Amino acid sequence: MNSPERFPASGGLKWQKVAVNWRAKQVIYLVEGRMTARDFQNKRTFPWGTSRRYNAYVDYLRQRFGERVQKVIVDAGFTCPNRDGRKGYGGCAYCNNDSFKPPYCRPGMSVKEQVEAGIEFLTRRYKVNRFIAYFQPYSNTYASLERLRELYEQALAHPQVIGLAVGTRSDCVDEEKIAYLQELAREYYVTIEYGLESPYDKTLQWINRQHDFRNWEEAVALTAGRGIHICAHVILGFPTETREEMLQTAKIVSRYPIDYLKIHHLHVVRGTVLAKWYQEHPFPLPGYREYVELAADFLERLRPDIKLQRLVGETHPRHLLAPRWGLRADVIQRHIEAELQRRQSYQGKHFTASQN
Repeated sequence: MNSPERFPASGGLKWQKVAVNWRAKQVIYLVEGRMTARDFQNKRTFPWGTSRRYNAYVDYLRQRFGERVQKVIVDAGFTCPNRDGRKGYGGCAYCNNDSFKPPYCRPGMSVKEQVEAGIEFLTRRYKVNRFIAYFQPYSNTYASLERLRELYEQALAHPQVIGLAVGTRSDCVDEEKIAYLQELAREYYVTIEYGLESPYDKTLQWINRQHDFRNWEEAVALTAGRGIHICAHVILGFPTETREEMLQTAKIVSRYPIDYLKIHHLHVVRGTVLAKWYQEHPFPLPGYREYVELAADFLERLRPDIKLQRLVGETHPRHLLAPRWGLRADVIQRHIEAELQRRQSYQGKHFTASQN
């Protein structure tokens, strides 16, 4: 499989500087007659109530809670079944959790101490008052229910924590654990984030995921309709997939009752199995312009009510092997928005219910 087949040349994309203050205002466009004069005056362009060309999770949180809400990352010391030998060893080929762990998550700190330190750090940085405790590294339901209760409730005991986000694998949940999260969701804002990565079993096998797409489907079905928000995580750029298969992923995830989605580009992080493979036998990765166009194409095919938590992956430069674009995630996100603007397009433009 060669790079030109997967990522065709740019269709005349012009990288012009857009004279827009991205934080304060955006260019407003009428979209298919959905926007009234009052909407235009209030800068409420799209069905999700903002002028942003995709349905952004950060905007949703602000609308829901009336202010900015920040995630505070917690490392509770979990592992994964494809890491500890229950299903395999080595973990997922791309994974190095140290590459995105914040400085306030230090070994030996309790959940309570991490939450307190994280809130202090984030309050100084962002001037926010409300937080979601994000259990992120590894599989955060991979323990007994008794242990999960102890850890989650340490985080929820902080008066500024309004909810939980729990990152995990689809093979690390069961009825008992989901029933407990359902119980918490009656009082708190609760999200479970299932790492899908790809809907193609050939890719899941290649990255040593040690579960198949069917297992992810079953976990989503177990969770849906119980007051728990569901987030999926996908990676674009695997050399096992064609560009069309990557775009088909948008249509596939749109069939399922998920609320949120994280999109990452495939990046090769030092200290991973993927890095070893890449150094021994380099495989094609999306170029920067190719990824911006791919992400825009993906968003056009995605169900419009799905909120996007992330459009691109990010790791510290000292951990990153490839691709080295030299740009922060927020800048890449703005370029994706600019590409949608250039096309006069938006999330869900090419989505139809009949496609599912």
